[in-house]
Formats: sequence, structure tokens, C-alpha cells
Amino acid sequence: MTRRARLAAAVRDRLPPWVRTRCGVEPRTLAALALALAVALGFAVHHFWSGRPQTVQAPPVESASRPRTAPHAPSFPAPFPASDPASDPVPASTAASGGKPLLVDVAGEVRRPGVHRLPAGARVADALRAAGGVRPGTDLHGLNRARPVADGEQIVVGEPPAAAAVPGPPAAPAGGGPAAGGPVSLNSATVDQLDSLPGIGPVMAQRIIDYRTRHGGFSSVDELREVSGIGERRFADLKPLVGP
Repeated sequence: MTRRARLAAAVRDRLPPWVRTRCGVEPRTLAALALALAVALGFAVHHFWSGRPQTVQAPPVESASRPRTAPHAPSFPAPFPASDPASDPVPASTAASGGKPLLVDVAGEVRRPGVHRLPAGARVADALRAAGGVRPGTDLHGLNRARPVADGEQIVVGEPPAAAAVPGPPAAPAGGGPAAGGPVSLNSATVDQLDSLPGIGPVMAQRIIDYRTRHGGFSSVDELREVSGIGERRFADLKPLVGP
């Protein structure tokens, strides 16, 4: 008996009696039945495998609490520039809450000269800030920016306090200068002689001398307008007091 016949006989012996009676003992019938059983078993395995319970991962739970904000970093005032009181760290005073507003006239080397309304208790720095700040290069020596202002006061920026309060002709210089009451020569005056003029401080006097050195002197008084920091108003005050 061949091996194939022995395998068929072994399979036939293990089949239930009703299967052997219904299908007979033909090898082809046994092979077809075995194939059908294998296919059915495969479908059953696939069905149970796909229907097995699976682990489902829950979505992350977002916190309902409000996000914490970083603590507010303390702010510090910027350094106080000597040439621009518009950024003065001295705040506008509001100590006298509900007090009568102050009217202050700010004149001289500021961006917006004129009468400005300030709160009660304001200081000179507040008045300069209200006037748009001083112009670059203005000499603020002798101007107390921390001083409280009074109603109806005039603040002149860029002029020495004595010259601003009592303007008048310059004093006669010593040693070869112009005669008393005479005009100051722009081509020969020293820093001290120019400093004695109203509205001219040491810085402005040095600018006039530097301009005279660069251009070989002043051919006319009108050239004084070309010096940085001398506007129309200051030139009008200086014109009758100086000469070439």
C-alpha cells in the first residue's frame, strides 16, 4: 500500500460514522471535505481575531484652570539724559489732587515754546516735558529741573539766569576789548566776552569761536544765524549788541 493510500485510510478511520456513510470513502471526497473544513476554520479564526477586545488610549485631559502668568517684572526709569529733559525720570507731580492747574510760560531753546497748563505741584522738569523737551546741545547749567513751578511763572531755557532776568548790554571787557556799551566783535571776542552776552553761555560761546575758526571769521553779523543753536529770536536779541 502506498503512502497516499495509508494517509487516506488513516483520515477515513478518524471520521465520524455519519461522515463516512454520507461521503463515502473516495479520496477526492475526503480531500474536498478537508479543504472545506480548513477554509471554515480559517474564517473562524479571522473572525474571532478581528473581534478581540483592544486597549483604547484615552485622550489627554486638558487642565481647566487658568494658566499662570509670569510675575510682572519691575520697570526702572531710563537714565536721565543731560541734553533732553523730555525723558526726565521725575514724574509729573499729582500730590495736590484736585488743585488749581498752573499756567507756565516756557521760552527759549525748547521744541514747543509757549504757555502750557500743568497740574498743581508740577516741577520745572514737567514744564520742559510739556514744551516737547529742550533742543539738542542746549546748555542747562544753572536750571534746577527739580524746583516746583508757580502759577504765571516764565521759564527761560538756554540762557543764564542773570541774563534772562535782566537783559542788557554786555559789560566792557578788560584788555583790548570794545569800549563800554559798544558792540562785541565776533572776530576778536574771547569766550568770556561772548559769554557775557544775553542768551550766550560757555557752550554757545565756544560754538561761535569754532565757527569763526572754520570760516576765517565773520564777514557780517547775519552769519551768526549759521551757528548751531542760534535761532531767530536769539539772533534778534544779539544783533544790536555784536559786530563783525
